[in-house]
Amino acid sequence: MTVQPTKAPGPRLPGFVRGWLPLLLGGALVGTALSTPMVLPVVRLALAVLGLAFAYAGAARLLRARFGPDFDPGLWLGVAWLVLIVLAAATADLLPLPESLDPSKALTEPTYAAPSAAHLLGTDQYGLDILGQIVHGARVSLIVGLGGVLIGGTIGTLLGLTASYLRGRVDGVVGWGTDVLLSFPPLVLLMALAAVLEPRTRNICLALGILVIPSFVRLSRAAGLKVAGQPFVLMARALGATRRRILFREILPNILPSVLSYALLVVAILIVAEASLSFLGLSIQRPQPTWGNMIAEAEAKFQTHPFLLAPAVPLFLTVYSINRIGDFLRAGKDGG
Repeated sequence: MTVQPTKAPGPRLPGFVRGWLPLLLGGALVGTALSTPMVLPVVRLALAVLGLAFAYAGAARLLRARFGPDFDPGLWLGVAWLVLIVLAAATADLLPLPESLDPSKALTEPTYAAPSAAHLLGTDQYGLDILGQIVHGARVSLIVGLGGVLIGGTIGTLLGLTASYLRGRVDGVVGWGTDVLLSFPPLVLLMALAAVLEPRTRNICLALGILVIPSFVRLSRAAGLKVAGQPFVLMARALGATRRRILFREILPNILPSVLSYALLVVAILIVAEASLSFLGLSIQRPQPTWGNMIAEAEAKFQTHPFLLAPAVPLFLTVYSINRIGDFLRAGKDGG
């Protein structure tokens, strides 16, 4: 019986080469989708999605080749995206962007212009630059998401914390109020609040903050009940510590990590909620651009001008990035 010699494996391309090839191919596909207006919109969209998939695969290979196989490219690309979008939103007024807010200043600009060197993502029906509107819309989305969580998270955490320690009638009243708010469908409650309040950023933050109060109440109450029975809390009570000290020095620091990791996920939910309200015409109105009202205006023309749906991309990336970071923080807390 003769043993057949095994063939040595052929030479493999270096990791950085295997990363750059799909990255460049993805960039070429995206560029083709943006620069070929004669192709059917469905084909252009498919090319863009395929190109983004290739680009992500290539970037992931490059990052793993540089930082090791355990490196999570999705997480760190999400962090990089959030840093980029926050910096862009904070410096929107200083960036050298074409006119994107005042239609009277864009009368000489072409309407529905395809992406070009002058307008990287094209223009809308008023001749306003879409990229500039996306950057200014990011400011609204981030303010609304963070502001709503700050309002709802602060009120809900304090109520749940108090109910978990005092219990009795206080716990019953807080639980009843929470059940009342939860009995309304979220979209109906948001539409009712948006119809009553003037559509300003401050009022939208307030409406979204009211929406998330019950979830923070339940989270902080459940976590507070676990901590309130711990020996160090009982010892503080036996030593004569005041209720305020026990609540804010003993219980709150121990439930704060859970609240903060949940709050990050709620930011993503509120960004989507604001975009949904804007799409329905119940949130911030023009001329102030938001990702939601930009997508709503693109509804009638996106089949012939698919670049009008560009705001959906940063909306998806922002929500995805926040969720990935929130999952990472929650997994680290659970593992610790």
